[in-house]
Amino acid sequence: MTRHPRYSRQPAGFALVAVLWLIAVLGMASMVALRVISFDMELTTAKVHGSRARNIAEMGIAVGSNPVVKRTDPILHQANAAAGGGFDVKILSEGGRFNINTIILRNDSALLRDMFISWGLELDAAQAITDALADWIDADDDESLNGAEKNWYNNEGRLNQPFNRPFYHIDEVRFVRGMDLVEAVRPDWRNWFTIWSGGGLDLNEAPAELIATAAGVTTELAEVIPETVRGPDGVRDTEDDAPFADVNTALALLSLDTDSRPDLAQRFTVNDTTTRIESTGFAGAAKRRISVIVRNRTGKPALLERFEEIIP
Repeated sequence: MTRHPRYSRQPAGFALVAVLWLIAVLGMASMVALRVISFDMELTTAKVHGSRARNIAEMGIAVGSNPVVKRTDPILHQANAAAGGGFDVKILSEGGRFNINTIILRNDSALLRDMFISWGLELDAAQAITDALADWIDADDDESLNGAEKNWYNNEGRLNQPFNRPFYHIDEVRFVRGMDLVEAVRPDWRNWFTIWSGGGLDLNEAPAELIATAAGVTTELAEVIPETVRGPDGVRDTEDDAPFADVNTALALLSLDTDSRPDLAQRFTVNDTTTRIESTGFAGAAKRRISVIVRNRTGKPALLERFEEIIP
């Protein structure tokens, strides 16, 4: 009887498994490739939209810089649904913020100290930060009673500080000893300050909270000033607006005698000519904001600062 050899099916089984694994690997590789391609397309689209949003924001700056355009003009807010883009422009007075360089150079330490205390700092900390701010911009290395000069910053490993000059940018204020404490209790402190206004706080532009801080009165009492400026309709930049022509008239509404308190009067002004123009352009999901600060927008404008932001 002839016996036929038994043929093993094991090699064929291995081949089938190998083919299935190869198909799985190729499938995974294809999925990865598709995800990479999709990511690259999304990235490219985001770059295109970001660039377009920036260009649209530039258009908004051009519109807002036109001296005939008022702050309530509808032309400052444009959107094109079909094109998927547009801009939103705000025209603000820089005089509505405290000029921190002016405050320090006038030796008005009481204003800064009281401001920091109202934000929640203890008296000792408020005084130390106020002194450190003065030391930062004065021209000498003589340390104030509670301040900080070169030795303190060197010990902290911070060479060539303080700068011994006025602040050139509002973010420089963060470098001063103790400003981390201010930022902890008041993260929006930058909204209170500028380095570009003419000097005093503009009573026709400042919110009641800032007026109250400078005048030493309650916010509720200080609210009478912006209410008066807005006029009977309660809306700014309308025909019934009643801006103040001088500081004394405004402060009289707060029952403040500027003759007996000249230190308070010097903190204020009216009709500051420094303007901040903020233009936010959007295209698709991308947003870009361009801000410029100009002086004499309605006369011979001078560009003081320009900066750009990516808005999430």
